[in-house]
Amino acid sequence: MTRTVARQLAVHLIFASGFDADGAQRVLDDALTPEHFALLAPEDSLYAVYPDAKQEAYIRTLVTGVAERRAELDEYIVRYAVGWSFARIPRVARAIMAAAMYEVLYMPDVPDAAAIDAAVEIAKNYETPEVVAFINGILGSFTRDRAAEADSDKE
Repeated sequence: MTRTVARQLAVHLIFASGFDADGAQRVLDDALTPEHFALLAPEDSLYAVYPDAKQEAYIRTLVTGVAERRAELDEYIVRYAVGWSFARIPRVARAIMAAAMYEVLYMPDVPDAAAIDAAVEIAKNYETPEVVAFINGILGSFTRDRAAEADSDKE
């Protein structure tokens, strides 16, 4: 299983959990089992291979981290969603952006560009081109501003 597939699984679980810490743990406990993967594999190739220990740890970290930091991540989405009300943003798009933002903020082993590129590629599977461009724009602005803040902190 690639990191991209693990990331997409995490987005599925973030969406399924409703971005809620209790929901995230419940979804992780129910969904991250070989039996659950075997049940879904015939319908969705994403579930064809069960994650190894490292991939499962990554998925769990991402799903629980997004749930625990939901308010913070939602604030970033609202701040950068120029011209869009939060209610207008599809839940799948919010899950994708929250996952990428969490990676940028709290997973230093994931390069910012990799988090954004993966988010955009995942979005292409679920959203319209307009929403994909929106996600790309928000994540691009978010990471540029974070880089500028980091540069100004060094001065």
